[in-house]
Order: sequence, then structure tokens, then C-alpha cells
Amino acid sequence: MQKKIIALAIAAAVSAPAFADNSNVTIYGQARVSFDLVNTGANAAGTAGVSANKVSSNTSRLGLKGSEDLGDGLAAIWQIEQQIDIDTGANTLATRNTFAGLKNESAGTVLMGRHDTPYKLATRKLDMFADTIADNRSLMGGVSATNIAAATLAANGKSVGSSFDGRPTNVLAYISPAMSGFTAAAAYVAGAETATAGQIKGNAWSVAGMYDAAPFYGSLAYENHKLGSVGSGTVAAPGAALNVAGLTESAWKIGAGYTIDAFTLGFAYERTNDNFGAAGANFLGHNAYYLSGKYSFGTDAVKLAYTKVGKLGAAVNTDAKQFSLGYDHNLSKRTTLFALYTKLSNGTAVNYGLSTNGTGGNNTQNGAGASPSAWSFGMNHTF
Repeated sequence: MQKKIIALAIAAAVSAPAFADNSNVTIYGQARVSFDLVNTGANAAGTAGVSANKVSSNTSRLGLKGSEDLGDGLAAIWQIEQQIDIDTGANTLATRNTFAGLKNESAGTVLMGRHDTPYKLATRKLDMFADTIADNRSLMGGVSATNIAAATLAANGKSVGSSFDGRPTNVLAYISPAMSGFTAAAAYVAGAETATAGQIKGNAWSVAGMYDAAPFYGSLAYENHKLGSVGSGTVAAPGAALNVAGLTESAWKIGAGYTIDAFTLGFAYERTNDNFGAAGANFLGHNAYYLSGKYSFGTDAVKLAYTKVGKLGAAVNTDAKQFSLGYDHNLSKRTTLFALYTKLSNGTAVNYGLSTNGTGGNNTQNGAGASPSAWSFGMNHTF
């Protein structure tokens, strides 16, 4: 018996430092679930819309993060974050911002891993309906639809080769400290890490400047993609049917937000360009803008937003617009009930769908000219 007690004491002494090291770990996340009533809307060819009801997880997430003080203002930092699909239970580890790096209060942060690009960070906070089916990334950031044939590219809603509002892997990023409200960020995305001989290796650059000093927020961002061979890496060509490997696309945008008393206003404008067309012509380049407003009273808020995307290159009737209206009721600082309605109206030669960012893959595309819409009723709890 005495030997067992001594063995347990030794084991406890050896394992104690490991438990002490875990004291810097923070667990965080959000559970955002909703019941959605979706209709794909009739298209320009007269095909009737289809209705569907579903439970959506809306980018529910779970994360772990921590840091170690290394002295002289330097700290080692890390984070592992994953999307949690509450509606289906189909989850994969480290699908969201996951990285390790070094942080200095006066010099800034350097990190490597998977992370939102500075271009994305520049205006995400302006989206009143972020991470719901009314998310403005239905039309903003460049929409990369799947299963696209070259002959029907525009008609299927493809607007860029690789999303500009993305969270790529293989990122090396720097984020400056806040200097009188101003923060700068830059990132390099290494593509085609496993490329074979003869493949073109893609890559991307992204930079942004953000000024955040209440009541005003402003941002300016730029991103450039060199597209690689199909399937060769993180910055890939749109599809085998469209040979753009080695070509480039770029985007810039400006964002602004202002809060005065109970009113919050938001605006974002972006422009994309490419050389995908004949003789380097702009093939899918387009402009898009977003307007939003919120009125808060007590524990409630009314929100509305309007998004507009112009034609793709020279293709006529490839514009689209989206209107969203919502109501929030805060049960506490961490729990909110919400209801919203959103409708997207396509031009007769384009087929955008409502946002699938975090909603579990709502497929609301029904062909060119369709006008998909949705009601969504849910709750969001942060922890």
C-alpha cells in the first residue's frame, strides 16, 4: 500500500507542470442555429421554384487558443478553431482560423497556418447578417460556383477564379499593433505545395489598412491571385474547361461604418479585374457594393441591407441584387434571438444563390434569372 501511495505521489508531481501549462488555454465559440424556409424561385426559362425547410448551423464554431509570455513583451500564440455543424454533426478539426505565431505588443503579430485574408478582414464587421443565409458573400468577395462549363460560365454565377473573401491554408501573415486606431495587415498564400513537374504554382497576396476609432470605422484592401494548375494547390484555376492557369485576377475594396446614437450604418464597395479573356481582356471583372443600417432600441434591433453586383466583364444581364430585413432580440449579452427575410434577384443570364457560408450548403440556385428567397428564425449563443 505504501509503495502505491509513493507511486501516485510521484506521478502527480511529474504531471503537475503539464496541468499548469494548460492554464493559459481559453475555450470559446458560438452556437448559431436557425430554422430556414427557402424557395429557389422561378427562373427565366419558366422552371418553377422549389421550396425546402431545414435546420442550419450558421457557422457555429468551437475554438481553443492560448499564449505563453516569453518576456520583453514577446509571447508565443496559437489557436485551433473548427466549424461545428450542429444540424448534422459532420465536423472536421481545424477548418477555421488555425495557426501558431509570435506576438509583440509594440511590433505586431506574425502567424502561420490557416487564416482569413486581410482583404476579408477589412469589411467582415460591416455585414449586418454575417454567417446567416442573408450573408452578403452571396454577391460580395467574388462568387466561385461549382460544376461550371466554360460556355456557360457567366450563366452559372461564377464571378472570380478563387474567392477574395476566403480563409486559405498555407498562410504567412503579419498584423500590426493598433496605432491610434489604425491597424495594417499583410498575408502571403503559398499555393501548389505538392505540384508536380509541368504544373503552374499559384499564390496570392493580400493587404489591408483598417481604422477603428468610435464612432467611425474605415478600411481599404487589395488582393491579387496568380492562379495555378487545376488541383495543384490553394489558389487554383476555376475549372478544367477554362484554361487560366498562370493568369491573374485582383480586387480592391473600401469600407466604412458609422454609429450615431441608436443608428449604425455600413458601406462597402469592391472592384475585381482579371486577364482571363482573349488577348488578356477582362472576362469576369465586376463591381459590387453593400449598404446596411441598424436601429437599436432597448434589447432589440431592426436591420436592413442591400447588395448589388454589376455585370461580369462585358456579359449583359449578369447583374444581381439582394435585399435583407431582420429583427434581433437580445435575451442577454451572450444570447440573441433573430428573424430575417432575404431575397436575391438575378439578371436573366446569371445564376447566383443565397449565401452558403455556414448554413450547411443551402443550394438555392435554380438557373439564370431565378430569384431565391428565404425566411430564417434562430438564436445565437456565444461563449
